[in-house]
Amino acid sequence: MKVVLFDIDGTILWTDGAGRRAVHRALEDVFGAPVPDGHEFDGKTDPQIVRELMQLAGVMHGDIDDRLEHALERYVQLLHGELGALEDRDHVLPGIRDLLDALEARDDVLLGLLTGNVRPGAVAKLSAVGIDASRFRVGAFGSDHAHRPELPAIARERAEALLGRQIPGSDVVVIGDTPADMGCGRGIGARAIGVATGRYSVGDLRACGAAAVFDDLSETAAVVRAIMGA
Repeated sequence: MKVVLFDIDGTILWTDGAGRRAVHRALEDVFGAPVPDGHEFDGKTDPQIVRELMQLAGVMHGDIDDRLEHALERYVQLLHGELGALEDRDHVLPGIRDLLDALEARDDVLLGLLTGNVRPGAVAKLSAVGIDASRFRVGAFGSDHAHRPELPAIARERAEALLGRQIPGSDVVVIGDTPADMGCGRGIGARAIGVATGRYSVGDLRACGAAAVFDDLSETAAVVRAIMGA
């Protein structure tokens, strides 16, 4: 059984800046501090992004700790509004729908998510483009841990609880578009498959030790073979 864990932003879909806009507005609302422009979000968890932005804005660590949960709740509220203008198919990346269908039809694959999004933000983004989040039977989210390398072990533990048996790390596959996705599963021996539909090139992702890298996920059969290790 392969546990296949998809990143969301830049891998399954893109939101045309909806998440960034919602984060900036939420932090201005909650912290009342100017939010620095141009900060890198790729591959990070939502709590990590909030903490980094507010540290750059000069907010004290204790104040960040006290208001972090409120800031994330406000972010999710604002995200729903920002996502309202998305067109379903325009924002799902190439090959995703066919690939999810192909994997879901197999009895030797368990679909899951591994994302820096907090869980309600992940569900909101998927719903906005017409993807049912319940298709992903397990997952680990930024709301589970702020440090992305901790997430694969959490997702594997949930898969083991669901399946009722142990899962070797080599049977966990992380699919993502950033170097952080390529490296986060090494601690449990997971394999990573890169897709260059985000900000990073095929060469960038290959250099991070990916088992396979694709320009996009539109070649369903080839991607499935890579996932299964064939």
